[in-house]
Amino acid sequence: MLLYSLDPECALAAALSTQLDQPIARHEERRFEDGECKLRPLSDPRGEDVYVLHGLHGGPVDSPHDKLARLLMFIATLREHGASRVTALVPYLAYARKDQRTKPFDPVGLRYVAQMFEAVGTDHVIVLEVHNVAAFQNAFRCTTVHLDAHAVFDPILAGLVEGPLTVASPDPGGVKRALLWREALQARLAEPVGFAMIDKRRSAGLVTSANLVAGDVAGATVLLIDDLIASGETLHRAAAALRDAGARRVLAFAAHGLFAGAAEEKLASPLFDGVVVTDSVPPWRLRADSGARARLHVASAAPLFANAVRDACMAWQR
Repeated sequence: MLLYSLDPECALAAALSTQLDQPIARHEERRFEDGECKLRPLSDPRGEDVYVLHGLHGGPVDSPHDKLARLLMFIATLREHGASRVTALVPYLAYARKDQRTKPFDPVGLRYVAQMFEAVGTDHVIVLEVHNVAAFQNAFRCTTVHLDAHAVFDPILAGLVEGPLTVASPDPGGVKRALLWREALQARLAEPVGFAMIDKRRSAGLVTSANLVAGDVAGATVLLIDDLIASGETLHRAAAALRDAGARRVLAFAAHGLFAGAAEEKLASPLFDGVVVTDSVPPWRLRADSGARARLHVASAAPLFANAVRDACMAWQR
């Protein structure tokens, strides 16, 4: 087995290496003056079961497009030099939000990305909390595994929650995600957990909402869960609606903290009692001295990915 990380400073990669007791394999990366790059494995991949970790979020240096190209080219290199199987470990999958046509001549970005992974010979793709699980599974023809982020959040709940609990979705599209967490919490806690949903509509990038809350949240600690935080507008609107409906506390949870645009300002709002994300995306856009950073909790997805890798290894060996 070989485990690569294309980001040498990735905290998730270091934690995954520890979880698996598997060192990060070395690779060479050269960047040229015009922006092109070359990636070369420094371990012979022939006959190996290879895992490549690389999140496709934008960063201070590389855009999502840069990261996607680097990952695809590295996978193609591994396959060309004899790797028996290559698994892409993708904590954040770019373009997963564009999974259907909503306007004439719309692209379906998720399907195009899937086709690119397949074209370079990717055998297996493991991702964390995509926007629409069914669309993700249908877009790929190679083997896929979807990891639910709520399993990462459970261990840190004890220090954050109190009183009756309700799990809420900030929009109709996230209902299934919230219901799955509610069911898991009820089974683990052996006590009732409420459910709520907030009305939201989006068209041409504009979010509208009547701040309608379906479900009883009065006096409850509400666990507001979404797949990602981009500008923070969706969660901010949802938190305001929940407070108006009588929620005692609102904790926001998301697998991916992109924190673009006005997210820092939105998440510093007293509407939130805490914000929890995974380490799929480093919170580099939040200033260290900001109010949003002060209330931010980061839960590691490394145990979840480690279990998925172990399962994949066992299946391959059979």
